[in-house]
Amino acid sequence: MSRQGNDKNNPGSSRQGGYKKASNSRGNAPVRKAPSKFSSKPDVTKETPKVPKAPKKASNPDEMRLNRYISNSGMCSRRDADIYIQSGNVKVNGEVITEMGYKVKLTDAVQFDGVNITPEKKEYILLNKPKNFSTAGDDATGATNVLDLVRNASKANLMPVGRMDKTTTGLLLFTNDTEIIQKFTVPNQRSSKVYQVTLDKNLKFEDLEKIQKGLFIEEHKVFVEEITYIEDQPKCEIGLKMKTSNVKIVRRIFEHLKYDVLKVDRVTFAGLTKKNLPRGDWRFLTEQEIINLKNA
Repeated sequence: MSRQGNDKNNPGSSRQGGYKKASNSRGNAPVRKAPSKFSSKPDVTKETPKVPKAPKKASNPDEMRLNRYISNSGMCSRRDADIYIQSGNVKVNGEVITEMGYKVKLTDAVQFDGVNITPEKKEYILLNKPKNFSTAGDDATGATNVLDLVRNASKANLMPVGRMDKTTTGLLLFTNDTEIIQKFTVPNQRSSKVYQVTLDKNLKFEDLEKIQKGLFIEEHKVFVEEITYIEDQPKCEIGLKMKTSNVKIVRRIFEHLKYDVLKVDRVTFAGLTKKNLPRGDWRFLTEQEIINLKNA
């Protein structure tokens, strides 16, 4: 009978001094638990009591910071507005304001670099007006106010630039910029408008020449920049280029020479055209178009 030794290939009992087989069982070794950063509970006794926050002061909806007022007017950004304010270029009710964070009321008169402004952002919308819509709404039976066509375009208080009766079609500008409205409604304008006029009969060439030279209508001479027959159209289709945005004057020119005006369509307005703008549709002006309009 052989004795059991410390031979690994012939393990014996551990009591007899034989080789002890290594065990992979976790049950044979003490398991150390790693401390978890999630398991530790905060010491409630050491917490500092929370101080209740003071209720926020309700803001007055009729007031706003001066730099925001200027920014909303579309003149510049808030950061740039601060520079103008510090430079003394902003007046409120006639008084120069240089204080940062100064609040103004919506009823205050604010001047920015010498120009009266309002806190409403300036918006410019171009409409290709269809028939049966008027700028007055109540000036003719069956006419609907043209503002209904752009009512959902903006929350701004938009106004049409100039007047159009229900039979006149074509380009009509809307804006809340009072300076633009005034600029394009005064008699002495610099920008050109082009109208396509449809008459009840062919326009005689001698009458065309009379219009080109200028007509006296109600003791006032009316000048046109250009008048032509429209190419490939009957002689009753006339192209007329002039400064005025008053469609009534366009009609009176031909009515003065005993023609009935069947249709007037404004094709261009101060460089703006009907390109990609179907009848009854509107669009916002681009930044470049706004710049051109102000410089027109």
